[in-house]
Amino acid sequence: MTNKTYQLETVSCPSCIVKIEGMLKKTAGITSSEVLFNTSRVKVSFDEAVVSSEEIKSKIDKLGYKILGEK
Repeated sequence: MTNKTYQLETVSCPSCIVKIEGMLKKTAGITSSEVLFNTSRVKVSFDEAVVSSEEIKSKIDKLGYKILGEK
């Protein structure tokens, strides 16, 4: 199991959180996710045998959120 935190440019409203978390919950291999509104961060736990960090970042980017970095 891998844990990553992605720093987004902005998460400007509660509907942004719903949008991102909804997509992550539908993604195979992701076991948990949390979008932190006040820090514009997304915490994700996932199985790298099923989904890669690059795939997750790509899915977030396709929703219109720019990723500034990851830990």
